[in-house]
Amino acid sequence: MRVTLSTLDTCESSFTPLVVIELAQDVKDETKEWLKNRIIAKKKDGGAQLLFRPLLNKYEKETLENQNLYLVGASNVRLLLGAEAVGLVKECTDAAMRAFTYGTRHNFKGFHDNNNDFLTMAECQFIIKHELENLRARDEKMIPGYPQAKLYPGKSLMRRLLTSGIVTQVFPLHDTEALKKLEDTWYTRFALKYQPIDSIRSYFGETIALYFGFLEYFTFALIPMAIIGLPYYLFVWEDYDKYVIFASFNLIWSTVILEVWKRGCANMTYRWGTLVMKRQFEEPRPGFHGVLGINSVTGREEPLYSSYKRQLRIYLVSLPFVCLCLYFSLYVMMIYFDMEDWALSLHEDSGSEWTSLLLYVPSIVYAVVIEIMNRLYRYAAEFLTSWENHRLESAYQNHLVLKVLVFNFLNCFASLFYIAFVLKDMKLLRQSLATLLITSQILNQVVESLLPYWLQRKYCARVKRKVQALKSEVDTTLYEQVLLEKEMGTYLGTFDDYLELFLQFGYVSLFSCVYPLAAAFAVLNNFTEVNSDALKMCRVFKRPFAEPSASIGVWQLAFETMSVISVVTNCALIGMSPQVNAVFPESKTDLVLIVVAVEHALLALKFILAFAIPDKPRHIQQKLARLEFESLEALKQQVRAVCLETLLDYIPLAQAPSHCVSFSMDLSVK
Repeated sequence: MRVTLSTLDTCESSFTPLVVIELAQDVKDETKEWLKNRIIAKKKDGGAQLLFRPLLNKYEKETLENQNLYLVGASNVRLLLGAEAVGLVKECTDAAMRAFTYGTRHNFKGFHDNNNDFLTMAECQFIIKHELENLRARDEKMIPGYPQAKLYPGKSLMRRLLTSGIVTQVFPLHDTEALKKLEDTWYTRFALKYQPIDSIRSYFGETIALYFGFLEYFTFALIPMAIIGLPYYLFVWEDYDKYVIFASFNLIWSTVILEVWKRGCANMTYRWGTLVMKRQFEEPRPGFHGVLGINSVTGREEPLYSSYKRQLRIYLVSLPFVCLCLYFSLYVMMIYFDMEDWALSLHEDSGSEWTSLLLYVPSIVYAVVIEIMNRLYRYAAEFLTSWENHRLESAYQNHLVLKVLVFNFLNCFASLFYIAFVLKDMKLLRQSLATLLITSQILNQVVESLLPYWLQRKYCARVKRKVQALKSEVDTTLYEQVLLEKEMGTYLGTFDDYLELFLQFGYVSLFSCVYPLAAAFAVLNNFTEVNSDALKMCRVFKRPFAEPSASIGVWQLAFETMSVISVVTNCALIGMSPQVNAVFPESKTDLVLIVVAVEHALLALKFILAFAIPDKPRHIQQKLARLEFESLEALKQQVRAVCLETLLDYIPLAQAPSHCVSFSMDLSVK
């Protein structure tokens, strides 16, 4: 029997809750009833056809405090049909990756009719999020009970409810049992081992799994640099001539690791199915606003905003603001150098041990100020990018990343460039690099993980005392879990995590030939970063919705750009070394020309290496080509079938050629 959405039951009283919807405390009853009906209504009637119930039943509401919380789930068949709708890709019994369809479900590896584990929990929650976001207004002109919350055909209801404050948040629930198993294999036992990347992907989705995969890969890729840098630090600390070899190795290393990562990333994402997943048409982002009109591509009614107005906002407001912030960052940098001069003169006058320690104070203070400025600028950049009113989330993210990277690069590295190429003080460069790297790593560990975890622990203790004080006769396990998770912080994505790695890559690749221990400190930090980030994901923040990803996105380009800059920087440092200068004692022009020529040659070598190392392994390329061939063949069969049916409509069956009749019979049997 063919199962369709119209035959599914949406009235199950007991189901596994996957997603929580929290409404504002003063939401009207008619709004609640309308939202419930839209969520459980059949797809043909404009609903999501999901399972929906309040967290507390009538009896529990009399005992426990009502929080306006609702649980959303779905039957197994509904989730399978949703997997087909979102285009999830799964492994077939012949080891090929194909888009899942309910009709061919038995052809997929690991599928059984009684098996509810075919889809991971992260995939199930992603499907529910997709269905909720695709609940669209039909004939409604406003949200019932809220005349000011206007609707128009095709508008996403959930986004409108969120922006109007009727729905305060929508978040996926943790699976306490699965989370405990993941923690046991991930971070609770401190040991040097590979992370369970596939388990992370099953629980949190591909985007977060790719971040932890990249963090692990980058950490292991730093080990050769750390091993080579350690003897340089111990035995030839003041011998800058020997750093030429180290800088040359740095140039090749920064190129090769990024190219090899792309191959490893392709292997992972093919195995997960996201490498061959069809890209969905991107909807307008929730914050996008404009005059109501018709989209010329989709034909749907949606807000329209002039790109000319957006460009004016970018070039007349955002760009001058970013330039002003860059100028302020340089001004603070010059204050830091004044503090360095003051500390040095004080030490020269007294020469005591206390003043020798004082030499490190300006760098530490400056490192703290840099972190504060980076975080304040981040808020300003988010506000400006939102005000620019980008239609698509991808455009919003690209403009935000560009703003933040430019400022962070100048803010973190301008002082090092100034010391290296203007002051030409290698001792001060080494001291500043070490202080900035170590201080920023300590601050990030405290601010991102330890402090939020401590605050979360205190809140958990308060909630547990509150629930125990109720002395309720009902089972409060789920109630307590939802209450705890709804007050957790919201994980805002991998942006800050990748940014931290990007700056770390800059410290290592740009100036590590002057301070060879930079890679060693980065390795030590990243081993603790894996555990602190895992703790943050599991115990500090709400569980984020899974997002399918095929790569690390724009960050790949950012790291490659940094590696190009590192070529220029290291060539310049080599050109400043005493050994190279001794070869050209009189003609500095020849030295500059040769350094520039070597820099161009190394850049050419870098791009040759990037071209020579394929982004995808050979076997992955063959499998992708095979899938493309199968898709084209299937499309040809569909076109032939449609053409034949059209032809047979106009030609009587008795007059049709025999091969056409037999082919039409074959199609009907299929």
